[in-house]
Amino acid sequence: MIKEKGILFVLSGPSGVGKGTVRKALFEQSTNLQYSISVTTRKPRPGEVDGVDYFFREKEEVEKMIENGKLIEWAEYVNNYYGTPRDYVEQTIEEGKDVFLEIEVQGAMQVRENFPEGVFIFLIPPSLEELKNRIINRGTETEDLVKNRLLAAKEEIEMMDAYDYVVVNDEIENAVNKVQSIVQSEHCKRERVAKEYKKALERD
Repeated sequence: MIKEKGILFVLSGPSGVGKGTVRKALFEQSTNLQYSISVTTRKPRPGEVDGVDYFFREKEEVEKMIENGKLIEWAEYVNNYYGTPRDYVEQTIEEGKDVFLEIEVQGAMQVRENFPEGVFIFLIPPSLEELKNRIINRGTETEDLVKNRLLAAKEEIEMMDAYDYVVVNDEIENAVNKVQSIVQSEHCKRERVAKEYKKALERD
């Protein structure tokens, strides 16, 4: 019996493209994907559970994790650290479960460097005009901020070459179906299957 290892899937793309919406719709369907749990130094909010919503840790502990390469990506936001713990990702993959990480482009580049065996999916808007409309429709941005976000998005779109797959987020359902197809096809990749098959043959 072949014991298949899991895969780390990273969904990324420019700000405002709808990463969170696609991830939410994906997890509302029956999926074997395990959503990646981040480590953070911020205090738990009411109802949040350690090891379910986040791994809540003290600042010194997270700084030590950064120092020892125990986070495959991390960032500091409003005086708190957020990051993806390597041990959690590796353990989940060893258990044969896929890990799914939804993250900003800069974070994805860190993951690519520290965990190159991951599968990187880039979500893009149907057009820059559509992206502009999505940012405006949030209703939270001033005109200057919209311009800055669009400039940043153009720069991020140019980083597309660092990804394995590109999915156009035209309609949520289409985007989700494409992500699921990518997950299936990755599990059928010859080099992935052959590696595990050879191990099984050696054991028999």
